[in-house]
Amino acid sequence: MVGASLDGLAAAVSAAGGMGALAAGALAPEAIGPAVARVRAATDAPFAVNLLMAPRGDPAPGEVAAALAQLTPWYAQLGLEPPEAPNSFAPDFDAQLEAVIAASPPAASFTFGILDRPRVARLRARGTLVIGTATTVAEARAWAEAGADGICAQGFEAGGHRGHFLADPEASLVGTLALVATIRSAVDLPVIAAGGIMDGRGVAAVLALGAAAAQMGTAFLLADEATTSRPWRGAIERAGDDATRLTRAFTGRHARGIENRFMRLMHGVQDEVPAYPVQNRLTQPLRAAAAQADEPEMISLWAGQGVALARPGQAAGMLRAWWDEAGEAARMLASRTERKDGS
Repeated sequence: MVGASLDGLAAAVSAAGGMGALAAGALAPEAIGPAVARVRAATDAPFAVNLLMAPRGDPAPGEVAAALAQLTPWYAQLGLEPPEAPNSFAPDFDAQLEAVIAASPPAASFTFGILDRPRVARLRARGTLVIGTATTVAEARAWAEAGADGICAQGFEAGGHRGHFLADPEASLVGTLALVATIRSAVDLPVIAAGGIMDGRGVAAVLALGAAAAQMGTAFLLADEATTSRPWRGAIERAGDDATRLTRAFTGRHARGIENRFMRLMHGVQDEVPAYPVQNRLTQPLRAAAAQADEPEMISLWAGQGVALARPGQAAGMLRAWWDEAGEAARMLASRTERKDGS
């Protein structure tokens, strides 16, 4: 939830009885400790920090120039020149990890890759539980072998970037329900279900499959505490029943968002853009300027397949309402599945 969730939303969710997550993937290493401290100051409840295991970026000669030429007409629509070729493309993950280890949050989750056993052990030695994102059973097994404490099963329905790291994206598009069930049967670790869960009914469904918890992202995008930009919020409020698509045009890595003009017109060339994080860095000024101009057609409107169900409100109220809905759904299911002979 980079761009939508900082310490305010994480603290609000944790204080209400959930486990909020600080989206630290885009934070500079020196900003992570203070952000964790702000969450701790706001609540005594457990929370997590999420990092994106992005490579530093090593584009081939001429690749950046070609990508910027392709983006020049888009920048021109906002009255801007394309940026100069940057010296770096993403925060230093190793430095981010050291900052997380030093801050020792209750939990830390990781996406786009996998930690080795020594680094998992260092986190655990500081009292931090380690949660690995998996889009396939093989990835869940790999995290279990690395010593993780839990698995976040990211289904095909989830918004934002895909977390695959062992297979191609096309081979990693498993739905949430199937993924939770198959990981549960393969790995003896708690499984957190993610993707397409928008209300208490979804929570009840994944708990019934054996998930230890439900992870909700898109459902919080309209929360008062979310840092979702104005055009992003507007696109969510207008989203139809089948509004999202997968694209790599914005960042060079497959991600799910509400389809807009940039996604449609770049679709035919999206396989040509530099891999993440290079394309992500090259489009950052474009997306920032478009957000400032209230122009949703040129920003990444990350959202999951259930986005049409998103509703505004305070995070604490949302969380309590969903838990009540989950209880009601469980009671209704128990009533419907009760044996007629009373046994």
